[in-house]
Amino acid sequence: MRAIFLIVVVVAATLALAWWIAGLPGTVAVSLAGYSVQTATSLALVGIIMLVLVLYALLRLVALVFGVPMRIGGWRGRRRRAAGDVAVTRTLVAIAAGAAGDALRESARARRMLGDTPQTLLLAAEAGRLAKRDDEATALYTKLASRNDAALLGLRGLFRQAMTGEKWDEAAAIARRAEEVHPGGAWLREERAQLAVRVGNWPQALRLAGSDAPRAAFATAAAEAAIDPAEALRLAKQAWKQNPGFTPAALAYARCLRGAGREAKAVQVIRDAWAASPQPELAAFSLDPIEDKLARIREATRIVSGAPEHPESRLLMARLSLDAGLTGEARRHLEAVQRAGVNQKRLWLLLAEVELAEHGDTEASRDAQRDLLRHAAVAEPDPAWRCESCGSEYPTWRPACQVCHTAGRVRWGTRRLALAAS
Repeated sequence: MRAIFLIVVVVAATLALAWWIAGLPGTVAVSLAGYSVQTATSLALVGIIMLVLVLYALLRLVALVFGVPMRIGGWRGRRRRAAGDVAVTRTLVAIAAGAAGDALRESARARRMLGDTPQTLLLAAEAGRLAKRDDEATALYTKLASRNDAALLGLRGLFRQAMTGEKWDEAAAIARRAEEVHPGGAWLREERAQLAVRVGNWPQALRLAGSDAPRAAFATAAAEAAIDPAEALRLAKQAWKQNPGFTPAALAYARCLRGAGREAKAVQVIRDAWAASPQPELAAFSLDPIEDKLARIREATRIVSGAPEHPESRLLMARLSLDAGLTGEARRHLEAVQRAGVNQKRLWLLLAEVELAEHGDTEASRDAQRDLLRHAAVAEPDPAWRCESCGSEYPTWRPACQVCHTAGRVRWGTRRLALAAS
């Protein structure tokens, strides 16, 4: 209905205009090169209108003819753009699927279609890295890093390449450049913290560590590496306060206190740590200055007072009692450990020593010792410093595993417990 109304209005307006033009009075005369033309005003106006329309049509035709190459170029550009977008999508899919050959082929096609944009350069670099073409990937990342609009993308790729190749100095230099390009980035902070762990820069690892990082481990390692005694004491105290039951932190703090002449405080730190998490190195630290065997037992009794029934406490007292010739007391502690369900090699070996000390080198004693040694051969392994991530074992505590490079997961325990924790 509205369309019909509009048609009627247009027709009416056209008729009204034509009627008005037809009714114009007067004439129009034109003289040109000896020729004179005289006509009515209405006809002259219609002629002018027709001339304008013809000129307009001619101009449109000329523009159409000369615009053909441009339109063809635009059509081709749109086709290349569409093909490039398809190649980008296929590259992403190939990278996600781990198809290195497809990723290389499609990323090259994307570069041909779209040129060297940040997106195509990044995809080509990632495809090269997936295909183990490290030199090619590094060149593309470098090209990205030279662009003002995508420098961080290139620097991040170069940093990853340097970390994978264990080129620590190069990685540190790239990290500094990335910090200048994009200050305060969360990704960069995490990567720099990882780099600090890999190179053993524990003060920096502590500064960069987030809330979920093993800060006590970092602070302990930083304290052990510190040259200034006051700084070492500050860091060790920080680690100990964060986790009083963490044996390495307690030992580091106690060593610093002993070095500062604060022996009573050092011993108290060891006793508190033992109460929280008994560990043989804690007792070794406190007992080291004491030579008298009975005095060592008295001091050990004070150390284990916070957890007297713990198997570590019992094993410590058994060892010291045996060294002092108190075989009955040593056996009592070891039997208590047996009743607690402990089945470790060191338990059976200690029982064999007690058997020898009590009964000497008799036939019956030798039979009993052989039986105890058979138990030791098939018993569970003794506790040690083990990585809870990969199970690697170390003679002493490490702030990070040297095999899997996981920080803060080297802890005291048996292999069975360490693997269960992972």
